[in-house]
Amino acid sequence: MTHIYSLAYLTSTPLAPPDAVMLANELGYQAIGVRIAPAAPGGDFSPLPTDAAMLRETIRRIDDTGVPIFDVEIARLGADFKADHFAPFLETAGRLKARAILVAGDDPDEARLTESFASFCRAAAPYGLTADLEFMPWTAVRNAKAALRIVTNAGEPNGRILVDSLHAARSATSLDDIVSLPRQLLSYAQLCDAPAGIPATNEELIRTARCARLLPGDGGIDLRGIVRALPGDLPLSIEIPNDEWLPKLGAEEWSRRALAAARRIVAEAAEGKATA
Repeated sequence: MTHIYSLAYLTSTPLAPPDAVMLANELGYQAIGVRIAPAAPGGDFSPLPTDAAMLRETIRRIDDTGVPIFDVEIARLGADFKADHFAPFLETAGRLKARAILVAGDDPDEARLTESFASFCRAAAPYGLTADLEFMPWTAVRNAKAALRIVTNAGEPNGRILVDSLHAARSATSLDDIVSLPRQLLSYAQLCDAPAGIPATNEELIRTARCARLLPGDGGIDLRGIVRALPGDLPLSIEIPNDEWLPKLGAEEWSRRALAAARRIVAEAAEGKATA
């Protein structure tokens, strides 16, 4: 298995993008992710669309190190979706030469959401960006089958599905569902761990996702099975926000441990696949 490892925004918080580029270069990540729009009102993000100096410095450090931006987040598609609202977001992603946009589906009307996703894909295409629809059990796109249905029905060539190991484990998504995802609909996946079991409330699902993920191998998710179910060359974004351990260890040490743990899981998955 030959994977690109990308340092996700939530793993390196509170570092600004220029510093995250430098940290990734130092630790051996091949790319980083940036969050240029909040996941929820009042949430953390890096103001690259409005901070020209930060954007210039980020681009300079990308050029100096050769560590690119892989994914940009987060584009939330609700019932009031209008593609032109995302113009500054997409322009910034284009200037960063990113490859993928993380997309969340919040519109419960699936037909309308499918059309919104198709429209967003068309808006992202001129910038060379894929639109990667992430299924999350508390959103309108609850599992891999729903994501596949929407992306397939949207029918846009840059439409993709994003598999996050946490959401795969905590939704009605099986390993067979992941295996059956067409390779051309996958740009990258996100890797983390968490305690086994599915919380009873959306609030607890969200709390784990945003601030209590675990290093790969420290929880109860079948990460080896998920990695084996994904293509062996698929880039992996290491996304592990943790409000307890990240502040204690600091972004550098937490990111170092995250990469080491991810590589160990991938190696074990490859060994298990070879002996199966």
